[in-house]
Amino acid sequence: MTAKQQLLPEWTNQEAIILAWPDKTTDWAPWLTAVQTVYCDIIVHLTEKHTGVILLIRQSEVEYCKTLLPKSAEVLLVIADYNDTWVRDYGFLTCSKQGVMSPVEFTFNGWGQKFDASKDNHINQTVLASLCKNAIEAVDLVLEGGAIEIDQGGTLLSTQLCLLNPKRNDGIQLSEYNKIFAEYLGASQNIFLKHGHLEGDDTDGHIDTLVRFTPNNGLVVQSAFNRPNDTHHSGLAALVSECQKAFPNHKIFELPLPCIKNIEQDRLPASYANFLISNQQVLFPIYHQPEDVLAMDIMKQAFPKHKIVPIDCLPLIQQFGSLHCISMQVPSGTLKPTVLAQFAKGITQYAEQ
Repeated sequence: MTAKQQLLPEWTNQEAIILAWPDKTTDWAPWLTAVQTVYCDIIVHLTEKHTGVILLIRQSEVEYCKTLLPKSAEVLLVIADYNDTWVRDYGFLTCSKQGVMSPVEFTFNGWGQKFDASKDNHINQTVLASLCKNAIEAVDLVLEGGAIEIDQGGTLLSTQLCLLNPKRNDGIQLSEYNKIFAEYLGASQNIFLKHGHLEGDDTDGHIDTLVRFTPNNGLVVQSAFNRPNDTHHSGLAALVSECQKAFPNHKIFELPLPCIKNIEQDRLPASYANFLISNQQVLFPIYHQPEDVLAMDIMKQAFPKHKIVPIDCLPLIQQFGSLHCISMQVPSGTLKPTVLAQFAKGITQYAEQ
């Protein structure tokens, strides 16, 4: 039997994280200084652990960006043009086939044609492909990276609300997703959750705002146990019950739910589950809310072997996303040696070799 490629869980050792620099041409313009500060904080914490950062950036922003980062930061500036900075949803995924890293991309259509994604959808082949050892395989399916979560055994999580949106893959049923995820992502089991959705969420219930695996057979679930009168309470309670039934042998860690509204009094989809696992640390979103401390304590229980690093993501949630949404991990063995060598030189601009 021929070995299949399998999508790697997030806690696999990483050689880089991909980010896209927020600038005045993106939707971050009203909060630009605060958001750029968040990005710099993330970059500093990643590169302190010698995890390189591939930073997509427009040429006009290069010199200014350099002034905001410590010269020792291991950052590769890669010139690119993009619609916005939600790299989780258009950056390539990485599978392993007998130890060989195989990048895979899907079509990104702006979360079911809600927003223009024409530039983002070309980033992998026109920009990121030149950094990888192996060609990026293109799969003819609309799918965002934030819509799926996988563990080391090949169990893949997603949500029915997202996958069955007719403006993503009109007519495709869950049985067809089963086949595609098995073939291209090596999923041995697919669990498509029915419950859970946050107000203000443009993604139709991305799993990375709701349920995340831990390396030790645990599940971190965005609950609302702390807000019994919240409009989210019943739906998220049903999500917890659904996870308990689907994973009877896993330990469930329920996160409290913050309540954040913007100046127009719209509820923002703030989720503590939107964290980034990276090389023995978890970059964890906090929002200047009373629930931050409790959420941090629960995460320390869920990831006892990882350092939990709080990142102020209140500026990010103003655009209805958070920390995991803006990042994409690159497992070790994916990038060309010349790319890795550049990280050691501090902040440099990429030139294809």
